[in-house]
Amino acid sequence: MAADRPISYQPTDGLSYDPAEAKYWEPEALKKELERAFELCHGCRMCFKYCDSFPTLFSLIDDAAHGGDVTKLTAGETRQVMDHCFQCKLCEVQCPYTPRDKHEYQLDFPKLVHRYQAQRQREEGTSLRDQVLGDPDGTAAFARLSFGIANVANRVSAHRFVMEKVLGIHRDKLLPDFAGQTFESWAVKEGKVKPPGAEVALFQTCYVQNNEPEIGKDTVEVLEKSQVKVACVEGLVCCGMPAWEHGDLEGLQKAARRNLDLLVPHVKAGAKVLAINPTCSMMLRREYPELVAPEDRERAKLVAEQVMDTGEYLWSIRQEPRFNQDFQSTPGEKVAYHAPCHLRAQGKGFKGRDVLRRIPGVEPATTLECCGHDGTYAMKVETFEASKRVGQKSFESLKSAEAEVWVTECPLAAKQFEQHAGKKALHPMTVLARAYRKDGFPTPVAPKKKDGES
Repeated sequence: MAADRPISYQPTDGLSYDPAEAKYWEPEALKKELERAFELCHGCRMCFKYCDSFPTLFSLIDDAAHGGDVTKLTAGETRQVMDHCFQCKLCEVQCPYTPRDKHEYQLDFPKLVHRYQAQRQREEGTSLRDQVLGDPDGTAAFARLSFGIANVANRVSAHRFVMEKVLGIHRDKLLPDFAGQTFESWAVKEGKVKPPGAEVALFQTCYVQNNEPEIGKDTVEVLEKSQVKVACVEGLVCCGMPAWEHGDLEGLQKAARRNLDLLVPHVKAGAKVLAINPTCSMMLRREYPELVAPEDRERAKLVAEQVMDTGEYLWSIRQEPRFNQDFQSTPGEKVAYHAPCHLRAQGKGFKGRDVLRRIPGVEPATTLECCGHDGTYAMKVETFEASKRVGQKSFESLKSAEAEVWVTECPLAAKQFEQHAGKKALHPMTVLARAYRKDGFPTPVAPKKKDGES
């Protein structure tokens, strides 16, 4: 509380999570909500164990110089608290005071951070690093022009030293390779790009598009094994989260409009939209309806209602005769599954994990700890070490399962595990695709007995 007055937990007249509202952009309105949120979190302290935002906040408030008075935090200290948030959303999942829970306090800390970053971006502009990291499609297109040289350079210490000094990307961060052929190029060549009318439209995500097209190919294979009619969509771009992470609302809205233009016809024709990466499904399902330009919001809501994760969709058809359970090989019982934070934020369960149980012998061990990669947080000089520390519990949990195969829907989490835990996790769709093949895993599945056989 302030030294001269108590601070109410009730929303102030500055409350806004909607960038279409004028007061969203008013610094004084934001300051009121920051004070209220800091006071509320200071009194609750449930979220001490997630990112560094809350331990930093509590330590600052408890310092003798502040004496428990949140109004004494300086602008620099507030910025420090905000910059430690990497939008994992776990505090919102656990918080009892959220709009999701229809609580009167209406606290959404991650959205408050986004509001802060959006105002700062408007005032200060976007740094070169944030421009590069906020445009993965543009960065990938540039890398492909190098014909593989970019991948080699990203493993040369002298080049990484220059990248660190110029862009602020940590020299030791394991970066994903750029694929020579995009997923979309493969889809066009294979005749997988189809007009509206299919059962599902695939949102492959920028990571699958540019870095690991094999995940997308495995996804198409798995869906088609169960007779799901899949349409790949030409021209989709990044969901916009990397831009929004740095407060670039204009970049997000531009990307969203492009994606809505392409997805709405499929949705109107009856398709579900399947996103391979949980961050992207979260953006399409939960963030687009509230963040896109006002003229795009009805279309965003239309699409959001039809968005599903790939595992979620497969789980929805598991009782249908077409669901293919003709698995030829199995990773075995010991499979370690990591639940991505942005999957947890959607509150739809872990259906990708649950579908894996249909593979004979598989019983996944689950870890719910954050991996610490969190978008671009793990890439930056100032937060690389913190990301490793935040993810340590997940590394230890996965290792304790003593499993040959690790699984997660988040490809950036997979890179984090590869670098800091020594094993790269597979996407559930990749595990399923391999299990359909005789040589997918070393252990074959015993042939099913025919009727009458003992």
